[in-house]
Amino acid sequence: MSMKCVEYGLLPDGRAVHEYTLGNGLGLTLTAITLGGIVTGLWVPDAQGAAGNVVLGFDNLDDYVHRNPSFGIIVGRYGNRIAGASFELDGQTHTLARNDGPNCLHGGTEGFGHRLWAAEPVEPQPGEAQALLFSYTSPHGEQGFPGELQVRVRYAVSATENAWRIDYEATTDRATVVNLTHHDYFNLAGQGSVLRHRLTIPASRYSEVDQHLIPLQHASVDGTPFDFRRSTPIVARIRDAHPQLLRAKGYDHNWLLDGEPGADGLRPAATLEDPHSGRRMEVLTSEPALQFYSGNFLDGSLAGPGGRIYRQGDGLCLETQHNPDSPHHAVSDDWPSTVLRPGEVWRSTTVHRFT
Repeated sequence: MSMKCVEYGLLPDGRAVHEYTLGNGLGLTLTAITLGGIVTGLWVPDAQGAAGNVVLGFDNLDDYVHRNPSFGIIVGRYGNRIAGASFELDGQTHTLARNDGPNCLHGGTEGFGHRLWAAEPVEPQPGEAQALLFSYTSPHGEQGFPGELQVRVRYAVSATENAWRIDYEATTDRATVVNLTHHDYFNLAGQGSVLRHRLTIPASRYSEVDQHLIPLQHASVDGTPFDFRRSTPIVARIRDAHPQLLRAKGYDHNWLLDGEPGADGLRPAATLEDPHSGRRMEVLTSEPALQFYSGNFLDGSLAGPGGRIYRQGDGLCLETQHNPDSPHHAVSDDWPSTVLRPGEVWRSTTVHRFT
């Protein structure tokens, strides 16, 4: 199948943004734009075979430029939070852009989700229907991060099942930190609240956070609202008076995934199910952790296609990642390093499988 590409609009500086459409002929269709690698739509069949868009987004470029709360973006250089918007590496302190109180969140005020990427269709691998490669060069000092970072992010749709695969790759010319991820807001019903979706996260521990949502320590999920080792409706415990839920106004926490990656380098990270539509999404990843965010700060001020208002809990994020704020922790099994040095290649993979 040939890949469709159309002009999506012009940025304020006149540069053109293009939208690509990937399909697999089995019912999955993905649309993405060159601004931020943003996934603007992801259509998958429900239990009756009817396709529906399962990600939140906008229907125009202006909203993505000026009002986007990270809908569908490639997150970088560093997904999630770095405390105090600074870190020390090899004896040198690097001051980052602050955009989340005192912290640097998702790479700063002008992170990768705000950048115009190059994109080109590439040859599918065996078992793939179509593939699209995004590339971006982040200059030394961008948002305060050291090193010129060469980034390639590949989207591919499966030819044998309704699955979307993301492969990340990065190299640098000097030591830096990297933690790339994707920030889709999923709603398997296609509209309304996601709080009655059922969620499974195969993780025995999660990261407790401070008032700025910076991890303090890892804690057991036993006996807490953070135990999703069995499929559980999100609504079942989200309004519990647990101090961590009150602090984040819901779920906005990191889970340390159990088990080791399989022969394909991936491990289960989450399963999301919508009883109404019958859609089910499995997330598999090479990453050691997962951030579950329950859409706590959607406040009705944003509208999607058709003027539909996005309210609290209308979408959720499942971000595969290394632990937030890792640069401030000694490297250990619990705190894997996010440092990338010249001559090394940073790689990560996440797969979203729909049934």
